[in-house]
Amino acid sequence: MTRSFSIQNIPQLPPDPLFGLKARYSEDPRPNKVDLGIGAYRDNDGKPWILPSVRLAENLLQNSKEYNHEYLAISGYKAFTDAAARIILGKQSRAIAEDRLVSIQTLSGTGALHVAGKFLKEFYVSKTAKEPPVIYLSKPTWANHVQIFEYLGLKTASYPYWNDETKSLDLDGFVKAIEQAPEGSVFLLHATAHNPTGLDPKPDQWLKILQAIEKGNHLALFDSAYQGFSSGSLDKDAWAVREAVDKKYSFPIIVCQSFAKNAGMYGERVGAVHVVLPEHDTALNKAVLSQLSKIIRAEISNPPAYGAKIVSLILNTPELMKQWEDDLVTMSSRISKMRQTLTAELEKLGTPGSWKHIVEQQGMFSFTGLTPAQVERLEKKHGVYLVSSGRASIAGLNEGNVKHVAKCIDEVVRSV
Repeated sequence: MTRSFSIQNIPQLPPDPLFGLKARYSEDPRPNKVDLGIGAYRDNDGKPWILPSVRLAENLLQNSKEYNHEYLAISGYKAFTDAAARIILGKQSRAIAEDRLVSIQTLSGTGALHVAGKFLKEFYVSKTAKEPPVIYLSKPTWANHVQIFEYLGLKTASYPYWNDETKSLDLDGFVKAIEQAPEGSVFLLHATAHNPTGLDPKPDQWLKILQAIEKGNHLALFDSAYQGFSSGSLDKDAWAVREAVDKKYSFPIIVCQSFAKNAGMYGERVGAVHVVLPEHDTALNKAVLSQLSKIIRAEISNPPAYGAKIVSLILNTPELMKQWEDDLVTMSSRISKMRQTLTAELEKLGTPGSWKHIVEQQGMFSFTGLTPAQVERLEKKHGVYLVSSGRASIAGLNEGNVKHVAKCIDEVVRSV
């Protein structure tokens, strides 16, 4: 039998929606175009911003006598993974103190979710249910969540999250979905700055969610991509994760962590997976690490070193840590100001509808409530680019374009 490649068995896929949007934006010749699509921080001049803490750490690293480009261990740079665990779980974490944590370095948050998915597919099984668990994702969620897990052969389902009518959290629907899910399901939870809505549960709502997960004997899979970037406080943005871990709920917990956004290390792919075990068990710790390491070895051999060393220096050097915390305040404050300014401009224009939800959300994104038809008109008529769902990257706004964007939104809302 002759085998070959052909167009009949290799169908061409459409461009990735987000990067396709970026490509259209790049090709647009209009001088006043605005990119509110890609989730990357921009300064008030609309330019990429290298964090001062990162610049300082790079200088220290490159001028160190130990600086090299040697391989890391399969499990990654231990100084980084240990510090990353302290950042997300807290210095006083019971899981760390009781040696109930297994951490491994990954290719940022996407890589962390991929490794977690592989691990769950293989090992999160029960005697009664031989098939891998269903991964429950919020509706809506980051588009790549579905792709990551389904590419691994895992089944996904959704739980209610965004109430479009009230532009608020559908807590009752969320909890009901947890209660009705098959025992031992996996619920992916956005630790902070929910993508795409920017809407997070309040602490009392989180408690109801975590209690429902425990009652259903489910697994909590936290996706932490915006710690510190969301509110400016590392501790505040880690509240839900720490509550789940430190209160020692009975359900298993996995945390997927990224430093792409909060350290501005987008292209360096710095991330980690942390598996929280129910109790200290040296044999189980070693077994989990061995299996996570096997996944890393088979897929990427070992993780990239440069970004991990930069982030490690920041997390382990008090002066750099202080500068990083200042950098987080700089980014989160500017985004918060843009939320307030955009809302004020829309209200000043008398744009039909309520826009208070924009300032009630937090983090990089806002679920504006604009329809696909309105988003399409924004792009074609005005050169303002955002995702068809109406998700806008607030980081793309600045003092030079926010009034223009408000006027464009006003025009499309009145026209479509």
